[in-house]
Amino acid sequence: MTYCVGISVREGLVMIADTRTNAGIDNIATFRKLHVIEEPGERIMVVCTSGNLSVSQAVLNYLQEGIENPDTGALDTLLTMPSMFKAAQLIGRAIRTVYATDGKSLEEHNGRFDVALLFGGQIKGGKMRLFMIYSAGNFIEVTVDTPYLQIGEHKYGKPILDRAVNYNTDIGDALKVGLISMDSTMRSNLGVGMPIDILVARRDAFKAEINHRIEPGEPYYHDLRERWSAALRAAHIAIPRPPYATGKSGVLDVE
Repeated sequence: MTYCVGISVREGLVMIADTRTNAGIDNIATFRKLHVIEEPGERIMVVCTSGNLSVSQAVLNYLQEGIENPDTGALDTLLTMPSMFKAAQLIGRAIRTVYATDGKSLEEHNGRFDVALLFGGQIKGGKMRLFMIYSAGNFIEVTVDTPYLQIGEHKYGKPILDRAVNYNTDIGDALKVGLISMDSTMRSNLGVGMPIDILVARRDAFKAEINHRIEPGEPYYHDLRERWSAALRAAHIAIPRPPYATGKSGVLDVE
């Protein structure tokens, strides 16, 4: 299982991904799911992946080695794309290319062609953008009204993002809330786990401001987990009991 989240706020972009790909009793595997393509001063692009690992790795290889352009015969890569929209289209082409090669074989062997990607960043001359790209190669983009996208096991972390993030959220707070969202997901699903990769890029900087891996036991992340748990306990204690609950036991008064 996987959990990745991308948050696009006024100041820039936050991307967070776990690294767990298998959580069986005796088989826990770790693979990087957050990949950075960077030309400082020119472009910063980030790809987060979920789904079938063999499919996502094949897609990434095509994006790095190139896909032949039918009009020019040249090899198109993420580094040659003139805009983020064109780059998102290239990722869609890469997914469809992998499907044309491996899709039928996967289905014949009871496998699933399952892949989803978050793709964010900025190319000089264009604006910062964030897309979610589906297994069919089509995609959607964040808006000012909904400034975040998730892939993988998203349901546990979504309520926190809904309540605490908007387009004007400070980028440091967006990172903090994203990490709380990740922690909530890890507490509820063992298929999502550490280490956690994070990327922060400010608008018009064209480079990563933070490109960091959080390892188990890191003091800040441990403190964040403890503070969030304590805050939730304090919040529920501070909220009055429902008016239809009677007595200290909280037994419902049902007629």
